[in-house]
Amino acid sequence: MKGILQPGLTFQFTFVVPENKTVPFLYPEAEEFQVMPKVLATGFMVGLFEWACIKAVNPYLDWPKEQTVGTDVKLSHIAATPPGLTVKVIVRLEQIEGKKLLFHVEGHDGIDQISSGTHERFIIDAARFNERAKRKARLSVEERED
Repeated sequence: MKGILQPGLTFQFTFVVPENKTVPFLYPEAEEFQVMPKVLATGFMVGLFEWACIKAVNPYLDWPKEQTVGTDVKLSHIAATPPGLTVKVIVRLEQIEGKKLLFHVEGHDGIDQISSGTHERFIIDAARFNERAKRKARLSVEERED
């Protein structure tokens, strides 16, 4: 770690919602999604909030050697956001337990609050994490070959 990461850290991030972050683009192979409204998809909203949390802590990490991965998400999605609106994401680091980071997150689209909740991330050593993922993938391939 490069700096002293402490609870109370806040970060704001804005993002203009493009059409390709709406529900029909979430899983293009899902027929059900194709007929849904073109509003910010919950799955993309979660990713946007994760991105904001990553940007908040990266200056304190030895990035990219150290990174964070999401381990828990508890969010509401209470208002629809059509393309073209700007979502403002506000994150606040609430708690640090070893390598576990707990954030309060909220989002507003300039008209409505669209979400609030918590997001947990874990600080990882990227090389070790990637090696474990590769090992797991190899095991999966070996099982399918048996």
